[in-house]
Amino acid sequence: MNPADLGPRESDLFHETAQDGGVPDAIVMSLLDAPPPDSSRPCTSIGGIAGIVGSSRALQNALELALVVAPTDSTVMIQGETGTGKELIAQAIHRNSPRRGHCFVKTNCAAIPHGLVESELFGHERGAFTGAIARRVGRFETANRGSLFLDEVGDFPIELQAKLLRVLQGGEFERLGGIQTVRADVRLIAATHQDLEALAKNGKFRNDLYYRLNVFPIYVPPLRARREDIAPLVMHFVRTFAVEMNKTIVEVPEETMRVLRDYRWPGNIRELRNFIERSVILSNGPTLSAPVRDLKCAPRPVSGSPITLEDAAREHIHRILKETKWVVSGPRGAAARLGIKRSTLYFRMRKLGISRAPGPASEQARWQ
Repeated sequence: MNPADLGPRESDLFHETAQDGGVPDAIVMSLLDAPPPDSSRPCTSIGGIAGIVGSSRALQNALELALVVAPTDSTVMIQGETGTGKELIAQAIHRNSPRRGHCFVKTNCAAIPHGLVESELFGHERGAFTGAIARRVGRFETANRGSLFLDEVGDFPIELQAKLLRVLQGGEFERLGGIQTVRADVRLIAATHQDLEALAKNGKFRNDLYYRLNVFPIYVPPLRARREDIAPLVMHFVRTFAVEMNKTIVEVPEETMRVLRDYRWPGNIRELRNFIERSVILSNGPTLSAPVRDLKCAPRPVSGSPITLEDAAREHIHRILKETKWVVSGPRGAAARLGIKRSTLYFRMRKLGISRAPGPASEQARWQ
């Protein structure tokens, strides 16, 4: 994937910039497995984590926040739909932190049976339960002095949430079946596609744990909210899979790219990646043969009016924000006009991918 091997137009799509101390001009949210952290080399740019291309403002906002919080030990909550690359943001935070020389331990809470969560995270002593023939060290102890990534934390068993809260507050716990207190110096990074605030209000998630996890929230936008990144991502995945399959593909038809841009990608980058992999398999020449008919694209509205409830909400909120000149708070702000709390409006804006285009500094100050 050397840009020098590409034509002039393709080379622009594969542009990669890494500037020390700042966010790269072009960053890809690739779902390919990132290499393990190199503890011998300081990482000062998130662009070194996953790679290349992807310069939308919505994505840059998330990456800028990741760079700001990375040097601290604060707990981070990464929110976003499935397949948006939340784990890559977590890896970026770890690799740009003082803990980068230690372990980055990943755990998917939804993938562990509820009966095994306590043992997996906190470990167990010999004889703690049938089959426990030896002491087992849990993920918290493994991640000591490093970072622990809890993916899908919304699925964390509510009966164990008090124990998780204790670790976050005091850094100590007991192994399952044990009485000895264990201490672990761990930086927690959590991620979820669920609305934890709503779960807490419905009694399905502890309020105190929600507030402890939500110290520094980062929202990763869905692919449909940053369509300008689709073409660079397509080119990136085409090149990646072409190399893996020993094929030479140098062109994506304009009509194919138009369909890919118009598609809503409910599975986000993961779905796009898998679709391009299938397309490369089906391609026998230098032009990508993508089965675009398999994409169930929603028909475009004839009148220009929204066709889904989500589109209607996005259009209405955006219109109110423009009318209030993007002032959110106060009696004449957008939140008051919409009859909702300021925090609720911010959450819905993140969920719907609504962000303000860069403007004069005096106007941006009103957005804060």
